[in-house]
Amino acid sequence: MTAVDLAIHSSFLPHADPEASLAFYRDTLGFEVRNDVGRGTMRWITVGPPGQPGTSIVLHPPGVGPGPVTDDERRTIVEMMAKGSYAAIILATTDLDGTFARVQAGGAEVVQEPTEQPYGVRDCAFRDPAGNLVRINEQR
Repeated sequence: MTAVDLAIHSSFLPHADPEASLAFYRDTLGFEVRNDVGRGTMRWITVGPPGQPGTSIVLHPPGVGPGPVTDDERRTIVEMMAKGSYAAIILATTDLDGTFARVQAGGAEVVQEPTEQPYGVRDCAFRDPAGNLVRINEQR
């Protein structure tokens, strides 16, 4: 079998409030804003880490996609987001303690302080303004 040359280009996370999500990813995490289209709550905001133009997160309205979504399905998505059980992303840093302090100082909801996990990863966790789980691993 031959290896396939693939890279992760974009990941999608829903937002409940585009301004709050933008402030979290831009101001608290330090990501660049690469695109911001739409208006009101129907905005798609693309952010990414500086110096990594090929990797982005697209913050999008919940329940909006290529296929039809019913009102009941949209309500379920919003309920799951509020509980923090709908979407997640794992980021990485070489300075976990410093990153944790910065994100905590930015007012993010702390889910887990920096912890050495039994499976060999040291990480912490927050919820973004939409309730998405944001885990941050320490690169070693």
